[in-house]
Amino acid sequence: MVRERAMEDQPVLTPVRDAHRFDEVALSRYLERELPGFRGDLKLQQYVGGSSNPTFLMTAHDDRWVLRKRPPGDLLPSAHQVDREHRVMHALRDSEVPVPKMHLYCGDASIIGQAFYVMEMIEGRVTTSEMPNLAPAERRAVYEDFVRILAALHQIDPQTVGLERHGRPGNYFARQIDRWSKQYRASATDEIIEMERLIEWMPNHIPEGDQTTVIHGDYRIGNMLIHPTEPRIVAVLDWELSTLGHPMGDVSYHPAYAHHGEFDAFIDELPDRGIPTEAEWRQRYCELTGHDAIEHWSFYMAYNLFRLAAIIQGVYKRGLDGIASSELELDVQRERAVDCARKAWAQVEGMR
Repeated sequence: MVRERAMEDQPVLTPVRDAHRFDEVALSRYLERELPGFRGDLKLQQYVGGSSNPTFLMTAHDDRWVLRKRPPGDLLPSAHQVDREHRVMHALRDSEVPVPKMHLYCGDASIIGQAFYVMEMIEGRVTTSEMPNLAPAERRAVYEDFVRILAALHQIDPQTVGLERHGRPGNYFARQIDRWSKQYRASATDEIIEMERLIEWMPNHIPEGDQTTVIHGDYRIGNMLIHPTEPRIVAVLDWELSTLGHPMGDVSYHPAYAHHGEFDAFIDELPDRGIPTEAEWRQRYCELTGHDAIEHWSFYMAYNLFRLAAIIQGVYKRGLDGIASSELELDVQRERAVDCARKAWAQVEGMR
């Protein structure tokens, strides 16, 4: 029965979408020079899902790798940084954070039109925060691994793994609020009044004190690969938003994304489903890291809901422009951006 469920959660592959086609012959020539073990006869398929950096399965004879690249089009300068993804996963290769092995990075856009990297292909299941095809006990085990890995990431010394220049230490929330305000404005299509209020309010209400750790930036179940038959995580993916920053940016992101989004329809049923509540999530993280408690939680939640609104607005704009990495329901994306902004402002009003 477990194996039948695993098949339902397999990553979905399609032929390369027209908007993401590139010179496969040029890529094959490059790989023959640079990728150990590559012997030609390249076949490409594109992974379905995600809306940022397009991802492809490369097959050659009996070997498989995964290629991830920047999307085509006129991109925001600080977006789609595949070099960051490659750097941080390579740095974490010997840590308690499971990541694929990195094989190569190519910053030469003349090869296939954009920078890209090639990594190990790991077998695993992909799912949502709800994990609908798992039993409650399995969900509980996956969530225990999920928070354990996050706690382990935040306790890694950036300098020890060569990530001391992975971001600027200090003033994390001030810099992030400024960045996502600009990203939102650059991709805005019409006014979301709550976003305008948040852009004005948040810079003036950042909690005192600062910490700096390696953070993932998009830490959610949807960016995990779960073992094909066991309730544990075998790889953490999608590190393009990773940086040096305040750990609470990561810790509050999962509840903002899931508890205030994917779990809306059954928020009162979480314990019966084997899913930790928002309070349990905070408590378990504190136990694993030695924190007594987390102050200013509502601010951190407001920040991440605001940030999600800005990210989703960017996804919506790329969808309108026809360069999103996967097929999108544009009306749904627009509604999600508005919903996140409203929930962020509700967190602010709850603090007053």
